[in-house]
Amino acid sequence: MADQEEDELKMALRMSMQNSPPEPKRSKPRDAGAPAASPEDSRRIQRELMAAAAEKRMHATRIASPSPSLSHSSSPSKATIDRSSGKSADFVRKEVDFGAKEGSSGQELSSEEVNQLFSMVFGSGVSKDILAQWSNQGIRFSPDPETSMGLVQHEGGPCGVLATLQAFVLKYLLFFPNEIGKVTSNASQNLGPGRLSIGQYAASDNFGSLTEDTKARALVKSMGEILFMCGDNKRAVIATLNVVRLDTKGFANNEIVAKSLEGLSIESAFDLQKILRIDTHTSHASASQKLHKALPDFQSRMGALLFLISALLSRGLDSIQADRDDPSLPLVTAPFGHASQEIVNLLLCGQAVPNVFDGRMDLGGGMFLKGVFTSVEVGFLTLLESLNFCKVGQHLKCPKWPIWVVGSESHYTVLFALDTTAQDENELEERESQIRRAFDAQDQSGGGGFISVEGFHQVLREAGIRLPSEKLDHLCSTGFIVWSEFWQVILNLDKSLGGLKDSSGLMGKKVFDLYHFNGIAKSDLNGSHTTYGGETPVQRPRLTKLRVSVPPRWTPEEFMADVVVTSGPGGNESSGKDTEVTKPEPAQHAPLVDCIRTRWSRAVCNWAGDPPSIV
Repeated sequence: MADQEEDELKMALRMSMQNSPPEPKRSKPRDAGAPAASPEDSRRIQRELMAAAAEKRMHATRIASPSPSLSHSSSPSKATIDRSSGKSADFVRKEVDFGAKEGSSGQELSSEEVNQLFSMVFGSGVSKDILAQWSNQGIRFSPDPETSMGLVQHEGGPCGVLATLQAFVLKYLLFFPNEIGKVTSNASQNLGPGRLSIGQYAASDNFGSLTEDTKARALVKSMGEILFMCGDNKRAVIATLNVVRLDTKGFANNEIVAKSLEGLSIESAFDLQKILRIDTHTSHASASQKLHKALPDFQSRMGALLFLISALLSRGLDSIQADRDDPSLPLVTAPFGHASQEIVNLLLCGQAVPNVFDGRMDLGGGMFLKGVFTSVEVGFLTLLESLNFCKVGQHLKCPKWPIWVVGSESHYTVLFALDTTAQDENELEERESQIRRAFDAQDQSGGGGFISVEGFHQVLREAGIRLPSEKLDHLCSTGFIVWSEFWQVILNLDKSLGGLKDSSGLMGKKVFDLYHFNGIAKSDLNGSHTTYGGETPVQRPRLTKLRVSVPPRWTPEEFMADVVVTSGPGGNESSGKDTEVTKPEPAQHAPLVDCIRTRWSRAVCNWAGDPPSIV
């Protein structure tokens, strides 16, 4: 009888410890013929059996007097209860893998919450292909030394999340190199928007020298900044996977997370509910610690979706819907599963507004469209603006740091400069920006580039422009004023009247470098490996360096006509002699250049090797 009791206690012990880290050299059970145990082993076995016996008595007490508070208990005896209630061994193992009842942290979303979340993101008729795209994209850095600062994209769709997060990661890697190397423990040391003054700062392009720890810290700080921004700087909600964790030096085990996701497919809100756990943090320090610990979750194939969910919950689902112009549409757009502009704007400015202009546009009758209401840390440019489909406002076009998410019809990439002076304006640009801001403030056309006569007079007053009566009458003759026509008048109006006509022809030339990163792994002949059969293109993300020259006074018409402008006295040359403004080198063209010209209208770009790709 004693032997039977001891066998039962051993069985209870093994089941209660099934999720604990295995002891070394304990993969095989002891058999009767084994050598006698040492005194230390005997004492340890005795302690284990006593603990198991106590656990068995506690289990019996629970059965006799159940308590509602135990419904979410993480007691190790739960596996035994499941077994005694008739559940199959496979089901018990699956619960243990996902930590549904054991070893998990955080809260489970209610059925109502997860249904609202799933419907908001994917809609009611989402395809399995789109769900697969969003549940098979981790947040991982490129293993290629040249692009090691970049996040790799394997699936279409989540690029809006990855590119925006990439922009913030670059902010920390480029402009906060010393701060991210420090181990911080209190919130006052955590970096946030506006902590570093801009000034003149040039970062290094030696991306291959970045350590994994440095990149991980930059990633954690970026995620934390975005989530708190979404939470109005009051809270950050972190969505993680509901898996049992074996901590190694404070970090969860990648293999355990990957193993727990084997065979999992997300096809419904219920599938999402099973694996999600939610933690809410009001302290930057505690959020940072949680993000560090949960890095394997975000690096797993669910990473991009987890981060999007974290941002949505940080903002609040009701607030997300209030931000939008049309809350009935899913945030992930059909038929290709791309991230909507609302997702990108949420991660850029903390609000899921659907438009890229500044402020809001009043349509009359109590109707209005919502744009970006505040300045941002990293910005946004889009090919659609060059095609006259929209107008990006100054908030997104001129961010605090020279980093932009670049949108095309189907993809998001990142453009950045290493030198903060890339955004410094020369005299022409500064004046143009001043006039443009005044014009856009009166533009109620949805980015169409025209304003009313009444608004036009307000622009003239704010910008200090004194137009001759004949030019004023001509511009106002149709009842509305188009930006392109107005700008041509300003270019030919003397500086003394508030225009930009300058007898010197020189108003400051700019030359600087931009880098373009596309996280999708593509064939890259620039990084080819030579083989006996010729060159084999390397599949990797693309990083392209562009030389950007902004001529001092070239208009597109002058450039195409090959006009040479001769300066008069008072030019920028120290000799004081007349100088000739020579035409720039013949420009190379790619769709990215059109995006760049929405920010620097006269930009001429050159690069080596393959053209940069924004698709």
